[in-house]
Amino acid sequence: MWLISVLLPLARLYLCGIKVLLYQTFNRSFTLPVLPKQNGRVAIVTGGTRGMGFETARHLASLGMHVVIAGNEEEEGKAAVRKIEEEEGSKGKAEFVYLDLTSMKSVRQFVKMFKNRGLPLHVLVNNAGTMLVPERQTEDGFEFHFALNYLGHFLLTNLLLDLLKRSGRHGSCSRIVNMSSATHYAGVLDLDDLNRRKYYSSHGAYSQSKLALVLFTYYLQEQLMAGGFPVIVNAVDPGMVDTALYDNLWTLAQAMKKPVAKILFRTPAEGASISVYAAAASEMEGVGGCYLYNGEKRESSDSSYDCELQMKLWKKSCELAGLP
Repeated sequence: MWLISVLLPLARLYLCGIKVLLYQTFNRSFTLPVLPKQNGRVAIVTGGTRGMGFETARHLASLGMHVVIAGNEEEEGKAAVRKIEEEEGSKGKAEFVYLDLTSMKSVRQFVKMFKNRGLPLHVLVNNAGTMLVPERQTEDGFEFHFALNYLGHFLLTNLLLDLLKRSGRHGSCSRIVNMSSATHYAGVLDLDDLNRRKYYSSHGAYSQSKLALVLFTYYLQEQLMAGGFPVIVNAVDPGMVDTALYDNLWTLAQAMKKPVAKILFRTPAEGASISVYAAAASEMEGVGGCYLYNGEKRESSDSSYDCELQMKLWKKSCELAGLP
């Protein structure tokens, strides 16, 4: 039983990876359309110090946004801000604010500090993530992938939701962008063991966290639409991108990945294009509840459309995050 619980998620995840690489072999990366200026709009990008998060923050700042890069590496954050500010094309403003998404306390402190500044919030890009981390728990007792990739963002989004609602207006909605992955197709959600304490698999934990983000996206969009609020939420899939996310691969897999990545993986800028598109494109105005891949709306996994599972995950997440 233990062997199956470990090997099955591994096989599912790598099968997803092969399918994505085949697609990327025969299809060019999505090219962003001309985007409207974003002067006066404020964005928060989690994990914006490097990789796709940095490219997302850089591009939004170049459109005139005030971008808050939220992350837990202060030196990296300051360096990212300097790089954005030095760029000739950057018309907006960038700043770094500390946030540890694995800590519910840190998320609450970040939100309190942000709200005290009196700034509006028009875009929230839930980009930060980790992959294939050995079994590990956070200070709050949550499995690491689940906490960082999903639950921290769930709490962050809910605590900022009132501000997003106030900042948006019909015809110029506030936007929430959740970074998922093709691995969500391999995800299996066990509501009785979200911390995966029965049989730990880093592959299963990662896939589960990405499926949770899609379920969360759809349920939240339904609530926003039902309330008539000027906020939209979409899930995005960047494809396979050559970033530090793959640093935890096994040694053999690392060796095999390096030559393949140079040829078939997307660059961080290419991977970030779908987040930027969801955050700023005119075509996405008022359009929520989508799963976006390579510039197109795609069907996500069958289980992600399970309304009962969406509701149960939402209730369980509220309970775990300490929300009413």
